[in-house]
Amino acid sequence: MNVKGIIKKGEYYDSVTLMMAARKLNELPGVLDSAVVMGTRENRNILAASGLMLDIFESAADADLIIAVKAEDESRADQALAEVNTVLKSVRKHADSGSAPLPRNMDSALKILPEANIALISVAGRYAGDVAMNALHRGLNVMLFSDNVPLEQEIALKQYAVEHDLLVMGPDCGTAIINGVPLAFANVVKRGNIGIVAAAGTGLQEVSCLISNAGAGISQAIGTGGRDIKKEVGGLMFIETLRRLAADMQTKVILLVSKPPHPSVLEKITVEMRDIRKPVIAVFLGADSTALKKYGMIPALSLAEAASLAVSYSRGQDPKGISDSLSQQKDKLVATARLESDRLYSTQKYIRGLFSGGTFCYEAQVLLQEYIADIYSNAPTGKSQKLKDSLHSERHTLIDLGEDEFTVGRPHPMIDYSLRNKRIIEEAQNPETAVILLDIVLGFGSHPDPLSEIVPAIRRAQDIAAQNQRHLPVVCSVTGTDRDPQNRSTVVCGLREIGVHVLESNAAACLLAGFIISSRKPK
Repeated sequence: MNVKGIIKKGEYYDSVTLMMAARKLNELPGVLDSAVVMGTRENRNILAASGLMLDIFESAADADLIIAVKAEDESRADQALAEVNTVLKSVRKHADSGSAPLPRNMDSALKILPEANIALISVAGRYAGDVAMNALHRGLNVMLFSDNVPLEQEIALKQYAVEHDLLVMGPDCGTAIINGVPLAFANVVKRGNIGIVAAAGTGLQEVSCLISNAGAGISQAIGTGGRDIKKEVGGLMFIETLRRLAADMQTKVILLVSKPPHPSVLEKITVEMRDIRKPVIAVFLGADSTALKKYGMIPALSLAEAASLAVSYSRGQDPKGISDSLSQQKDKLVATARLESDRLYSTQKYIRGLFSGGTFCYEAQVLLQEYIADIYSNAPTGKSQKLKDSLHSERHTLIDLGEDEFTVGRPHPMIDYSLRNKRIIEEAQNPETAVILLDIVLGFGSHPDPLSEIVPAIRRAQDIAAQNQRHLPVVCSVTGTDRDPQNRSTVVCGLREIGVHVLESNAAACLLAGFIISSRKPK
């Protein structure tokens, strides 16, 4: 393998253009990996972690463009770098070919849409905070899609927003649904009376889709960004949004979604609970359910259970039936797992989870720790251990492919399946792999045709296992609705046609994978 790179001084491109360019480079013959990023310190650190950092990149400034290519040999690397200008021009031409006006700054954007009351910001993190503050000063609510915004700047933005009755969703806010309009990575769901506050992007997508698929609907779904519930930020937007949903006449039930908040933030939430007369369901993945119940919240152990509780309360139904339903589902999963485990070969011992959604990887660890030990992850939680190398699995491995180490210079795995497809095939070649566990997330921003991307990789994995006289169960959840551009039912049917176990939720998929392992009887 050979890594080569160049710097283009003072050439700025937006993140979408850079991701599209990197994908085109990855498609060139002999290219194993590539990165097309701006030369920020954060990006250079990620390049180093990805094995794409070169000494020449140390001199790059924030406004310089870095291109790195890992190829089979030096000749292939040179050929790919020679194509960079052509690739960038083609991508930019495609981006500029649309008929919609393309404002260059906040002033021109507001001239085009003077009635706007929200700004969606996606620029380099080092500049995003200033752009967001500019929007707040103009009286606009902000959805801050950008990451790498300094913590102190996030705090300042949110303090200003609270003082001026505005919202700041983010930084690193991947999804929201405002007045029925999906923003960023979001799904087309039914309108209804359930309001969601989430410090977890794919967690928000999962519960909103499960609620909609059950026939209920969403009033508002607000993402806050994952750092909001940490001690330093103090839950500024989580609390503010909770207050707004409590006062909203269209919202009858409130659903809180996040990792466990810092104790000081949880205490603030409990103070707010004293004045709320609506049911508040909380799925703080891995948190103490007894404590949440004591504080007046209705606890849920999984995203799926939280969605079911929200639907039940929104209809005025007795939620006790949910336990019976979950028990029946568990019995069915156990029965399926026994059939699958009986077909495993003697060497097959481990789950290999490859997730595009970070919340799903986190939830998988929380749920599976009850059934199996020796879990490793690149984003460990609870009893899970840190992987030595994110590119190589150890025992039960659950990978968040949306972490920075994987997304530098390439689209998010919800958009670009190439890295995950490669891992699927690699795991199939490993005689210790017993189950491949996946998620597929539909909706705006995600890949328009996921079946065309992932089905060939799964078939290849199945062929590899069969050639080695092994059976390889593939378990998958599909987050989305039939109203999404990709149509959930179409995707589910396409996966089931090739023998994939498709479950209604990530939680159910994780449990099936765990039951297969816990009930295995190696031949």
